[in-house]
Amino acid sequence: MSSQTPGASQDFVDLPTQPETRGIETVSPSERHGRARDLFGVWAAPNVSVLSFTIGATMILLGLEIWQSIAVIVAANLLWIFPGLIAIAGPAAGTSGSVISRALYGIIGNKVVIAFTGWLISAVFLALNWLASSFMGADLFAQWGFDDPVLGPIVVTLLVSATTVLVAVYGHALIIRSYTAISIGLLVIFLAVTAFILPTVDWSYTAHEPLSGVPLWSAVTIGFTILASTPLSYINSPDIARYLPRETKASHIIAATALGGAVPSVFFTSVGVLLATGLTGDALDAGIESAILGILPDWLAPLLVLGVIVNTVALNGMTTYTSSMALQAVGVPIRRIPSAIVVGVIGTALTLYLVMSTSLLDAVNLMLQFLVIVSGPAMAIFATDIILRRNRYDAIDLFDKGRSARFWYTGGWSIPGMTAVVVGGAGTALCLSTEVWTGPIAEAMGWIDLSVPVGMTVAALVYLGLSKAGLGRFDDAPGSPGATVAQGETTAS
Repeated sequence: MSSQTPGASQDFVDLPTQPETRGIETVSPSERHGRARDLFGVWAAPNVSVLSFTIGATMILLGLEIWQSIAVIVAANLLWIFPGLIAIAGPAAGTSGSVISRALYGIIGNKVVIAFTGWLISAVFLALNWLASSFMGADLFAQWGFDDPVLGPIVVTLLVSATTVLVAVYGHALIIRSYTAISIGLLVIFLAVTAFILPTVDWSYTAHEPLSGVPLWSAVTIGFTILASTPLSYINSPDIARYLPRETKASHIIAATALGGAVPSVFFTSVGVLLATGLTGDALDAGIESAILGILPDWLAPLLVLGVIVNTVALNGMTTYTSSMALQAVGVPIRRIPSAIVVGVIGTALTLYLVMSTSLLDAVNLMLQFLVIVSGPAMAIFATDIILRRNRYDAIDLFDKGRSARFWYTGGWSIPGMTAVVVGGAGTALCLSTEVWTGPIAEAMGWIDLSVPVGMTVAALVYLGLSKAGLGRFDDAPGSPGATVAQGETTAS
């Protein structure tokens, strides 16, 4: 392990006009800057999204009434507190969350977990969002006379993915500087779209066959799982906050992150609910994206498609950025910029496959439900660890990978962390209810989906119990936490 005193390295810059070469290497105190409130716009931009309309419409398709759908939306978005909570680990350690999680899973165990949480989740969300822009872009092309059902989405996907990777290459400073302006622009466009949606709403809507009893709870819990998968997927929130000064108030970081994600999500997902009430079954089958474009005047439809593309670039740019550091944390000898390109290529390939094989609605619902098997337990373990350690993470310890290292644990594996993520994932799967897979517990309960609360609770309790039994290390790190900053291992020459 190599180390340097704070501020000793001049190799890295954090400017919006230059590509960011820093990867998982730590940010020294002299390089820290920014304010917690900057995070609000960063998390708002990705969540002013057409996917919110799609997911909101799903609540109606599940058979819920308007008020029931909105109640589920609000409840699920309360989970944004978790990305807010784990974000405070970024300034504490000054490095990526994919490195901080070595404290949770051990040096070797962390590589396995990050391969899933940093890559599987990222690849799926890259594909889902590129898929949304691809379908909408293709619909607009069709209105203009270019109606090739395959080539249209492919062209849009390639253009958007290339722009996304460019954002990831320029990195943190560009994201922080531009995303607030992007949020404002997207808000204007989506509010205009909302204004044309509202006259189509059936305010007296009631479900054709109102649900009650077990069927009602089944629909509510399945809807909750679909919605919860979004905030629970943002286990990368420490990566965005890591440049903040260490003394930044934790409460401010939590609030800015959680509110930035939750406020636009609640509003526009609720609009998606209202949109679905005024659509026929045929319109829903054709796709939410096509239905929206059919409602809008000719001048607004292109602006919405532009907004969808910008939103996609904003969300996937941040996802690609953080995923590039996850690849480094796994141990691949590659620098961050080439890593971002590799991530982009993989996400593009998955998107092109989905473009030719599925509809947006089917892809969104199925993938979001399955993601919670990984993301829910991992988020619960991270949050529990922060509480147990009182958010004390030392960069020197995190980058020490020797067999005598603080986080080597048992042969490089943390028994509490690895056991909790496996048992929590199993508990999630047993309680999950999808069209492809229904766990035995969910089936026995009449397809009631308790995967998120059960998986997260089990994971947190297992981690807490095994750690308190002496299998984890929560004694204070040598010296004052954060007083010594490691430059981190060199990932490639």
